[in-house]
Amino acid sequence: MSAKQKIVVGLSGGVDSSVAALLLKQQGYDVVGLFMKNWEDDDSDEHCSSRQDLIDAVSVADTIGIDIEQVNFSAEYKERVFSEFLSEYKAGRTPNPDVLCNAEIKFKAFLDHALAMGAERIATGHYAQVRERDGLFELLRADDGSKDQSYFLYRLNQAQLSRTVFPLGHLNKTTVRDIARKAGLATHDKKDSTGICFIGERPFREFLNRYIPANPGDICMIDGTTVGRHNGLMFYTLGQRQGLGIGGTRSGDGDAWYVAEKDLVNNRLIVVQGHDHARLFTDHLTAVNLSWVSGRTPHTGWVYGAKTRYRQKDAPCVIAAATRLSCAVEFAEPQWAVTPGQSVVVYESNVCLGGGIIESATLTDAAAEAIRLRQQSCP
Repeated sequence: MSAKQKIVVGLSGGVDSSVAALLLKQQGYDVVGLFMKNWEDDDSDEHCSSRQDLIDAVSVADTIGIDIEQVNFSAEYKERVFSEFLSEYKAGRTPNPDVLCNAEIKFKAFLDHALAMGAERIATGHYAQVRERDGLFELLRADDGSKDQSYFLYRLNQAQLSRTVFPLGHLNKTTVRDIARKAGLATHDKKDSTGICFIGERPFREFLNRYIPANPGDICMIDGTTVGRHNGLMFYTLGQRQGLGIGGTRSGDGDAWYVAEKDLVNNRLIVVQGHDHARLFTDHLTAVNLSWVSGRTPHTGWVYGAKTRYRQKDAPCVIAAATRLSCAVEFAEPQWAVTPGQSVVVYESNVCLGGGIIESATLTDAAAEAIRLRQQSCP
């Protein structure tokens, strides 16, 4: 690769993007930092740290010796990400804004802006890797499995992936912080950001209530017995244990309660007792809004690995039925708390193939029939 190549790095004011920029600068690239401001509503020091993040990003750019620009994508974020975020909650699902934010802002609006600046590629501080093979670009897991972020990047397309560099893909977090400390970067010991993508940490219920009116209702057992009251179905997710406001049983003993279902029609939160209750498990799901970052659709009937949440291990599965718009995934073993609105992401070894949004932990009639026929054909 040419040492003169211009790469624009998304400098967030955190240690990961800081080290990404530093490494590219040390490798001889023409590096420019870009700080993205993507949220303006109630942007105060109490909950949103964008002002301090900008100060830190500028400090890092000065230490490294690169130029930095600021760009405001607040309108794009609100239209492409936050509106979908609210729509999903209104529909009773639990969205993952990081997935959509990456596809629409960090690797679309940001990429378009960087190309307009004359950049050939962009870089971020994500823990992932890119490899070109047989004319296609593959999204690979990071070497540090505990920090791998490929799950959040599965909605990128080939054009985006071909223009992206992940300088931290072969490093672990301890090494990254050590590099930052030795280079005198102000972010070397800065706490990792959490909370909603670009919005930051804040009381979640209070925040969501500003945009969606709460609709309290009953918390019920499977048999319909009422055991408490919920504050609004949007505040809960399948598998949730904390914050239900009910004890073990009505007498205060027994196993903990877990959210097993959202009854949207009757505005009821259905709960069960015990982490291993059968109602918390399913061995299949239907996914929609499919996106295959690998540039190819997985084969039906082949065994792959898949995650239905970020931190879980790969679960063996097959794509049992697929169309252009949806697919059915059948797992070898039942999966816990498969949650509509979250993403199922499919892997072949360390290659992320892509995935989709979980629509339900049930199958369409067509998918169920496809599974039945496949099982009949198996010896």
